[in-house]
Amino acid sequence: MTSFFYWIEDLFVNVLFAPFDFFRFLELDNWWGASTINWIFMVVCFLAFLYWMKQLNLFHTNGEEDKSITSHSYL
Repeated sequence: MTSFFYWIEDLFVNVLFAPFDFFRFLELDNWWGASTINWIFMVVCFLAFLYWMKQLNLFHTNGEEDKSITSHSYL
């Protein structure tokens, strides 16, 4: 049974986290290169936030939002 857990450890440490080791060693030479993945995540999150706000505004202007106090049964 312990070999199963060692296999999981090996999978995560040597396979799935290998790209992060690359970025860790790259940071010593080039900070911008190591931070590229963070910038990509921030851009994707910002675009998702803009899309979400656009959809909320669309529902608000169409009057489809239920603003009544009894919109949820627990209220």
